[in-house]
Amino acid sequence: MHGWAGDSRAWQPWQAAAERRGWAWGSGERGYGPLTPRAPEWLPGQEGAGRRAVMVHSLGLHLLSAAVLQQADAVVLLASFGRFVPEGPSGRRWRTALQGMAARLEAGDAQPMLRDFLTKAAAPESAALLPLGPGLDSSEAINAQRLLHDLRRMETLSGLPTGFPAKARVLIVEAGQDGVVAPISRLLLRQSLPLAERWLIETAGHSLLGADLLEPVFDWLERP
Repeated sequence: MHGWAGDSRAWQPWQAAAERRGWAWGSGERGYGPLTPRAPEWLPGQEGAGRRAVMVHSLGLHLLSAAVLQQADAVVLLASFGRFVPEGPSGRRWRTALQGMAARLEAGDAQPMLRDFLTKAAAPESAALLPLGPGLDSSEAINAQRLLHDLRRMETLSGLPTGFPAKARVLIVEAGQDGVVAPISRLLLRQSLPLAERWLIETAGHSLLGADLLEPVFDWLERP
């Protein structure tokens, strides 16, 4: 599941890699841009066919239903978080940023605001390297209300979502240069999942551009 301001097109290389290995793949779609919303669900007819894995980026962890999440045998968390805004004074910067972005959405400034956010998410790489998605093509529609709804939701998140599978194997892929998720929020995620394996990509930003992840992640999923 993609994150805030993304869409399912970002998963196309992952889907191709999965299918090369014989995995069935399904992508959820929140509908921030021109694509029709589609709730993530397990593909019909796959019960008992093998391992079930959930792969999410950023807010995507919180866009899955508990019914889907709790059935996963493995969870891959890409630049993800439980709580987004840290508690206390340390969270002021992130709360202020969310409120400023919300104000721009309400003022009809969606396209420029998204470009600013995506530039920050891509850094230290260029936003020109991002896959096509909401805000990158001015000719595409933007669902500002849905973006605003989920932005406000981020401010209220307090930890792992309901339904997180207690017995699943978990891989945390953390971006060392993440300018979107607070360092304390990344730490809290690790602390909430003490048995998770952690990969730190030192040079990557929030969008994990340039990180060679596809084959290593599927290798991890296929470990005995």
